[in-house]
Amino acid sequence: MKTVKVVAAVIFNANRIFATQRGYGEFRGGWEFPGGKVEPGETPQKALAREIMEELAVEIKVGKQIGTIEYDYPKFHLSMDCFLCRIRAGQPVLKEHEAARWLVKEDLESVDWLPADRTILEDVKAALEEEAF
Repeated sequence: MKTVKVVAAVIFNANRIFATQRGYGEFRGGWEFPGGKVEPGETPQKALAREIMEELAVEIKVGKQIGTIEYDYPKFHLSMDCFLCRIRAGQPVLKEHEAARWLVKEDLESVDWLPADRTILEDVKAALEEEAF
């Protein structure tokens, strides 16, 4: 099975997490942490900063890695490094997503997360409690 290596931004601001609704492809309509594929020669952090600029038109500060998701979808294996991030400059503009929400810890389960993203929600909740970033 082919492995797809991606990165995801858990964008954190005032005890809220930024969630985006996928606007394209097989998983359109599902909620996810924004991000994308790591290009050859890129570090995960550089890839994440580039992807978020492309998708949301904001500059982010990439902080600590809170986990790596390993998830088998029917057609591929996903390996996704997830990082706590903050917006450094700009306001999010949805270029590839249908919708976005800022969610507090209690509301994280209120959206229909994609299966892989759902697996890291407990780590995200713990990071919110720690305010470790």
